[in-house]
Formats: sequence, C-alpha cells, structure tokens
Amino acid sequence: MTTWTDDTADRPISLTAPSGIDRAAHHRQDEAWLAAAWSHPTTRCFVVSGGQVLVDETPDGRTELVMTPSFEAPLTEAHRYFLGIDEDGVSYFALQKDSLPGRIDQSARPAGLREAGLLLSPRDAGLMVHAVGLENWQRTHRFCSRCGERTVIAAAGHIRRCQACGAEHYPRTDPAVIMAVTDADDRILLGRQVHWPEGRFSTLAGFVEPGESIEQAVRREVCEEVGVTVGPVEYVASQPWPFPSSLMLGFTARATSTDIEVDGDEIHEARWFSREDLHDAFESGEVLPPYGISIAARLIETWYGKPLPTRSFV
Repeated sequence: MTTWTDDTADRPISLTAPSGIDRAAHHRQDEAWLAAAWSHPTTRCFVVSGGQVLVDETPDGRTELVMTPSFEAPLTEAHRYFLGIDEDGVSYFALQKDSLPGRIDQSARPAGLREAGLLLSPRDAGLMVHAVGLENWQRTHRFCSRCGERTVIAAAGHIRRCQACGAEHYPRTDPAVIMAVTDADDRILLGRQVHWPEGRFSTLAGFVEPGESIEQAVRREVCEEVGVTVGPVEYVASQPWPFPSSLMLGFTARATSTDIEVDGDEIHEARWFSREDLHDAFESGEVLPPYGISIAARLIETWYGKPLPTRSFV
C-alpha cells in the first residue's frame, strides 16, 4: 500500500512571495517626485508588451528581468508606470510599448508570466505581475464607461481619468474562486474544460457574482459545472492572476454528493481521483498536471502530498 506524506506544506505559491518592493502609492500623483525618481541614476525600468517582458540568464544560472537605467530607456511618456521602491531606495518603472526592444547581444528572450513567473526572483516576479496587470487594463479601458469619451492616464498608470465628465477609473480586478473539492473517501474532483487539450485536468474555478460571498461562489460554481453539492468550505490562499485581470481565491471544499453531471458548456469531463488513481494517470500520461505556476497546482499538491510532475502544456 502506498504511503503518502505531505512534503509540499512549505512550498510557496508562485507570485505571492514577498517581493521587497514598496508600491509607495502616495507618490503616484506627485508629478515632481515622479520626475525626480525617473531621472535618478539608480532607477531601473523594463518594457512590457502584450503580457511579455525580456528575460535573460545570468552566468550563475539565474533568470532575471532585463532592466535598464531610465536614461537608456525607449521613449514613452504616457505609458510609463511607477511600480515602487525597493529597500535600497531604487525606483522601478514599467514602460508599455507595442513591441519589445531588440537586444544587441541576442541573449535575452521574450517570456510571458506563465514561464517567467517560475524562474524569476520574488522581486522580479512581483514587478512583472504588477506591470502585466496594468498593461492588460490599460489596453482595454481607453474610453470612459460613463460618457464614452477617451480617457487619459494618471497616477503613474494606476488611474484613467475622463476629461469630459471627470470620472476616474481604476484597474480592474475580478475575484475568482478556485477549489480543491474532496469527498468522504478523500478523493479529489478534477475537471477538464471544453477548450483544454485531451488529458488536461485541474481544479474547478469560476468568478464571484455580484451580491455573492466567496463561500457561496464556491458552492454555486461546483454545482453548476459538475452537479456536485458542497458543504464546508475553507480558505487557503490567494494569487494574482493577470490573465487578464483575476485574483484567484483558493479553497478546499468537502463534497456532500458525488454524482457528476457536467454542464457541457464550460466543463467537458470531470472525475474523482484517489491519490493512487492520479499517480497512475500521471505515470501513463492519461492526465496532464496543471501549470506549476498556478494556485491550482498548489491546491492539488497539498492534497496529493508531493510535487506534481513537471510536464507542461503547449
């Protein structure tokens, strides 16, 4: 009989480790301070474009954001976002551009958050997730939702202001619940979305609706997607997920029924797995694990008792 031990308890969830960056929000509307910070010789900046940044490998094998002094940065006044200050007083900015700059040495490469988030230091990952979240919002919220006029960027990228009606618009964050549902036999419920490749299974998830608590959202989403009813719900952790603008709220939940009836709209297939079942499915390739960067992987690992295989998706 297989013995499962929990050697995942101390593993951090990606994108949630302390970054060492003070966002210093009180400086965002101080134009004189921002100008002085931008022109300071220690200030560092990087370009974000389409959710990607440039990363590079150091001689000792680490992966880092490609950052430059501000005086070497490509020109952009409107789309310059202040991200914060580190403990040494270094200020960081992100520059939103239509494309990433080329590199003479050809060693840097573009990377999205799903890849880079697992490789970067907590500082660099924190800066990147902040920048990507702002860029996603800025690209899709250029007009005022109140009067329809074009808005302008303010507060170092953290507000869009309508000069016609005076409305201020703030970066959008959509709360979403994601849950590891288990039954009385300690099996886990995993599902496959309709647009996922064959074999890819993960925890169930869904957005919180207006006027709904997060615990209510957990129970509603599980029932809607797979027809399983849920009793006790316990919060685990959260994770920023700017694809494009979610905040994932992770839970464990105990099922009070086990019959599965998928909705067919979001979920194509759902199954109960024991640890042995899931281990065998991983070994045979029948089931592919979720991305290692996702909180879904951490929720499954906590139940599974050891790290998931590192196989990734294309």
